Amino acid sequence: MIEIKQHSDKAIIVAHEIYGLNRHISSVSTALAAQGYDVYAPDLLNGKKPFDYDQEQEAYGNFMEHVGFDQASEAILRLADQLKPQYRQVYLVGFSIGATASWMCSISPDISAVVGYYGSRIRSYREINPACPVLLFYPEVEPSFDVDQVMAELQVKTQVITRKFNGNHGFGDPYSKRYVQASADEAFAQMVDFLKSIG
Repeated sequence: MIEIKQHSDKAIIVAHEIYGLNRHISSVSTALAAQGYDVYAPDLLNGKKPFDYDQEQEAYGNFMEHVGFDQASEAILRLADQLKPQYRQVYLVGFSIGATASWMCSISPDISAVVGYYGSRIRSYREINPACPVLLFYPEVEPSFDVDQVMAELQVKTQVITRKFNGNHGFGDPYSKRYVQASADEAFAQMVDFLKSIG
């Protein structure tokens, strides 16, 4: 687990992608800590070393076979439960599978807000009605579903805001070939504003 403490009364749990606790998650954690939050990024891969980006299929297969969304969301909620007595608020920031797992956690009273980057499998859990404010970032195109249709369905929910950015799945990751700096910078700024608006 990555832990960066700033003596804050607000904590952010960062939920990683299929690749695990890699440089991207480390840099996001550092950037969020620089905003004044205590940051925790749990290892949802149960100790398996991070995958490289060219191992995408293997990394996805490993997550689906050995972890899955239920186990990942349970691990996040266990950590949130441990942190709650120490903090006034606990936020979740998830990427890809981490975004979907965070979305599943949004029904918990322990969670004060959720931000999800390109959580494509949220479409499989559209029945969820979050108990806290949720901000979801999507790329213009996803190969497996219609982004506009899913965004429209999710945005009907009272606590959900969706935003679409130039680029593909992974646009926010500076270590990915799909990185789009302008989109990444704008999404990060919107995330910071959103979290500050929660209180």
